[in-house]
Amino acid sequence: GLELLPAALIATVMTKLDVPSILSLASTCKAFRSCGEHILSFLPCFHIPDFAPSMNYLRPLLSSSNPHLRSLKLDCTRLDDSCLDFVVHPSLQELHLRNCARFSGRLLSQLGHFCHDLRILYLSSVAEKRGKSIDILHLKDLLTGCSNLETLILMFNVPVFICDDLPEVWDASSKLKSLEIGYIPSAMATAMLRPRPPTFSGSFRSSAGSPCPSSLLPNLQKLCLSVDFITDALVTMISEHLVSLAHLDLRDSPATEPRMAFDLTNNGVQRINARGKLKHLCLVRSQAASPSYFKRVNDLGILLMADRCAALESVHLGGFCQVTDSGYKTLLHSCRRLYKLRVHHGTHLTDLVFHDIRATSLSLTHVTLRWCGLVTNLTVSRLASNENLSVLDLRECRSLGDEALRSVSSLPGLRTLLLDGCDVSDAGISYLSTGPAGRNLVSLSLRGCRRLTDRCIGGGPMFDGSVSSLRELDLSNLPNVSDSAVLALARGRVPVTELRVRQCPLVGDTSVVALASMRCRGGSLRLLDVYNCGGMTEASLRWLRRPYF
Repeated sequence: GLELLPAALIATVMTKLDVPSILSLASTCKAFRSCGEHILSFLPCFHIPDFAPSMNYLRPLLSSSNPHLRSLKLDCTRLDDSCLDFVVHPSLQELHLRNCARFSGRLLSQLGHFCHDLRILYLSSVAEKRGKSIDILHLKDLLTGCSNLETLILMFNVPVFICDDLPEVWDASSKLKSLEIGYIPSAMATAMLRPRPPTFSGSFRSSAGSPCPSSLLPNLQKLCLSVDFITDALVTMISEHLVSLAHLDLRDSPATEPRMAFDLTNNGVQRINARGKLKHLCLVRSQAASPSYFKRVNDLGILLMADRCAALESVHLGGFCQVTDSGYKTLLHSCRRLYKLRVHHGTHLTDLVFHDIRATSLSLTHVTLRWCGLVTNLTVSRLASNENLSVLDLRECRSLGDEALRSVSSLPGLRTLLLDGCDVSDAGISYLSTGPAGRNLVSLSLRGCRRLTDRCIGGGPMFDGSVSSLRELDLSNLPNVSDSAVLALARGRVPVTELRVRQCPLVGDTSVVALASMRCRGGSLRLLDVYNCGGMTEASLRWLRRPYF
């Protein structure tokens, strides 16, 4: 029996497993259970990312004294303040807590009081449940106690702290290198980044003899903020006072058209990257709340900013409706190290931007041209000259057709191709499937390509399970795709882990049965999206269980 094996041997094997696997193994016999309990007392990493444990489930696993615990990752959907005594470990250096809606601001205070060695902290949805709140003192406790923090990610709505000394709260965060905040009002972000007033004792003095304000967050290299409005005041404050910044990500989603004082203009854009240190720049105005754009930024602002962009490696621009080919082209030619280019809602971007891209030294690996309606197949053929291209996102570029797929089919390094809403047909998918790209493609999205039929599935290495690398496939919102397409996937044993066929009126129970059969033969499907499929009945439900799925 297993009891005859040395405990040290069993423990050595179990330490190679993740926590869910250790718990599964411990439930099989007494020997594994005893060894599992012992391992949890010295395990350095405790990660349960895929489900939300209850307090009663988690307490015996974490309550035991474990001075070696360094990393903890949990989904806290079912946890609250009563769990703080075993979630907050003094030895932690990395902590990821998702869905913390039931926790109050006490979570931040407790971390500051006990986790002095914390280096990386990720918190989401804190105090979002009604009746919970966060005070500025909680944030102050966190930043003061965790003075060694290098990465801080607060993915929740930071409340409007009415506090005159808000910058002083960040005084203890001099080691912070990366800061990300899920939502913060622009005015508050500007106040947060404003340096403290100069002091006359021991302060650095300017050439005029007056003391200079102390630099806030002097080591901050990465800043990601989601705000209500991206303004000139905010980008000016960032550019002037964050002296080490190399990664800037600003996003907004105005509910109404912003006024001049609450908007980004050419004056603000030209102040971005004043020190020339930025390697990543993201400026995006989302269309989620309303169709809003950066209407006060045009080619002139981009031209003035481009003068200091030689070091940029990644650019993401969204919602610049007044920028034309001239602005985008100047940016491309100024950023000689650029390998990631993303443009959303580039209403004036045309094929001319990429006319002479072959003559540049650029080696693009990631390109996104989403909602760029004037882009045609010609642009894709020119982009295909970048043989290292691995990610190509062309969603909602409705002028793209089969010739675009013929161009990218020759790219052996292409891993992700997103074509939602493009005007491609079965012939275009055939070009892609039979080319070098078809063999190595990992993720393909054809959502809303309404000319596609069942014949788009089948033929070529992309749909041959013995050689295909395809793992994610989206066939949603295709009115002419039926159960036959899913049957072809099952017969070809395509090793997809995520399959989306939502809102396909001709897909029904037969597809679920085929996928269940595929799963029994060693299939790897983990996600199946059949929302609003016209042929689904209650009969499908009896297949959605073990051993089929």
